Amino acid sequence: MRLLHTADWHLGRTLEGRSRLEEQQQFLDELVQIAEEEKVDAIIMAGDVFDTVNPPAAAEQMFYDGMARLSDRGRRPVIAIAGNHDHPDRLAASSPLSGNLGITLVGLPTTQLYSYGIERTQERLNICALPYPSESRLKEVLSDTGEELHLRNQYDNWVGQYFNRMVQEFDPGAVNIAMSHLYVAGSNESDSERPVHIGGAYTVAAETLPEKAQYVALGHLHRPQNVKRAKTAARYSGSPLSYSFSEAGHTKSVTIVDLEPGKEASVREIPLTCGQPLVVYHANGIADVHQWLEEICPGKAWVDLSVTVTDSIAMEDIQAIRKAHKGIIHIKPVFEGAQKQERSVQKNLPIDELFKTFYERQTGGGVPDENVLSLFLELISDEDEERSAAE
Repeated sequence: MRLLHTADWHLGRTLEGRSRLEEQQQFLDELVQIAEEEKVDAIIMAGDVFDTVNPPAAAEQMFYDGMARLSDRGRRPVIAIAGNHDHPDRLAASSPLSGNLGITLVGLPTTQLYSYGIERTQERLNICALPYPSESRLKEVLSDTGEELHLRNQYDNWVGQYFNRMVQEFDPGAVNIAMSHLYVAGSNESDSERPVHIGGAYTVAAETLPEKAQYVALGHLHRPQNVKRAKTAARYSGSPLSYSFSEAGHTKSVTIVDLEPGKEASVREIPLTCGQPLVVYHANGIADVHQWLEEICPGKAWVDLSVTVTDSIAMEDIQAIRKAHKGIIHIKPVFEGAQKQERSVQKNLPIDELFKTFYERQTGGGVPDENVLSLFLELISDEDEERSAAE
């Protein structure tokens, strides 16, 4: 049988306030086309359907319409689990209706093994589905010590025990897979994943993923990648769009998995063409900006622009740049000399020189004027006086 693995749609997400709904709709249209052209038997969506627990109505409508199309009105099984960005109860609320279309929505971890009959191959597909398992969603305190390492070990143990229990229900005569929304240690991150949810205590070892599963479909990380050191085929499908400029130049994709009972998975990527590219460019002056925009920059792109200048960029230049290209997100001045190799700072430098060095680094080469420097020295002096009085 043939499965399509996707994840991390983040419907409703913006880029610095710019709507991405049109691009997300392009993705869903392309996904439906891929499912039809590849003759996919079932679709696995491994979490983060939405970008927030309270998504805009347009994003919810897009999701419901897209899932109905992907399920081919009930002829193709589709299963989606909640990621850390999804509200688990809200995602699963429409299950009484979606179930009639062959769509399974799983909000919270359960002990249910999801099983589907695949008509084309006359085989069964068993799925161990683990939505994002935080302590609050599990309603369990995994560690009461407050130590991150202890919590990480307890979390890894919980996930391992969960998978071990669930795979006991696997049928050797069926296709058996697992899916989850997890951070596996050693995987590659990008800036578009919320740092508070990445790594840290909620981390599992690659070896914890269930060996008895023929394939483990993962969500959480936005860069497509196989999981090294896993005891079975395991993969992050990645996000369908680049959601931060750290992903500029990345090729987005979905994953096709061919499976037969008792055999190893055959995995391949299908690149996506949807969405506007994210472009990072460093210009050498204002004239270089306009030449690059006219001759090289794609007409439809989101642009993170840095400009080397000797002084602050005039407002009329900023307006002209934004008028020349509608996708400009950032215009960041970089003052000449800021890119030179940093000089080591001696500990015995005067406090005003230390402040000037700090200010230069924080502003990309700026120099504090006399008013700023005087204010800083005044604050330092006041703090010293207060400390002396307290002593």
